[in-house]
Amino acid sequence: MSEDAAEKSGTGETRTDLEPLTKRFSALGDPVAATWMSGTMGSSDVPGPSTYWIDAVVEVTPAQADELRRDYAPKSTDAAPDVIAGLRDSLPDEPLLTSAELNGAFTEGRFGATAYLAPASHCVVLVALGEWTRGDRGSGYRSTSPRM
Repeated sequence: MSEDAAEKSGTGETRTDLEPLTKRFSALGDPVAATWMSGTMGSSDVPGPSTYWIDAVVEVTPAQADELRRDYAPKSTDAAPDVIAGLRDSLPDEPLLTSAELNGAFTEGRFGATAYLAPASHCVVLVALGEWTRGDRGSGYRSTSPRM
């Protein structure tokens, strides 16, 4: 990462709730479990819209994993997902698959994602970025997109 590149910042909280993920990434279907973290890029002192990040390791149903593999034809990659340090131990210990089409399946509203599929463990790894504006205290953030 260059010195000028914004770094991920957040609370350090590891989350397991599914609804925030399924609300933003419908291609997950009805996931079984998830471990994820989120925050903003750069400093929260800068006014205006924030670039919000979500890094997630999501166990999907075997049927959903098969559908993602069939529909988006991901190929093996040597690239490791650039997840925040707090999630690295949660990454599947198996070869990962990815493709531009799989990434596109997880790009919704103002969120874009790099997606990886671990077919043996039925896991999807997401490295996602989206633009949000400060919202009410109840949700913390709200999307600037009408789809969120």
